[in-house]
Amino acid sequence: MTAPDDSPIHTAFSQAQAVWRDAVDAHRLAPPDSGFSARLAALSGAARIEAKICREAHAAGYGWPPHKGANKPPWELQPESGRRGPEELWRAFDIAAAELGRASTSTNLLEVAKGYEALAAAAADLAAAVRREDSASGLLPAARSA
Repeated sequence: MTAPDDSPIHTAFSQAQAVWRDAVDAHRLAPPDSGFSARLAALSGAARIEAKICREAHAAGYGWPPHKGANKPPWELQPESGRRGPEELWRAFDIAAAELGRASTSTNLLEVAKGYEALAAAAADLAAAVRREDSASGLLPAARSA
């Protein structure tokens, strides 16, 4: 994003990027453990933050700095990793990740925002499904009813 380093949009964008990096880094070399659904939920939340700031920056007249190539998701989120969860939700996730990668090579902040929004929705659906599967299998404690 091209903005003065001390602008509110630049500061918010930097903060959003930090949250995104932390969420992605949590998936790198992560074991297939009970924290998987929480990592997916955190990724969804980080993608929502990214989408919001991209829309705000677009409204303020900024452009996206295009990336040279689409980034691959961390190993834990790639098909060959043995990822848990419903295959149809993973297909939606893979499509959203690919779309975000394509959008990231352009300068269109709205397209990047849409990519993050799609990824956020797909990751949220996966987080819920994996949480249900892990609770049913005993990997996560059963939810208490109030």
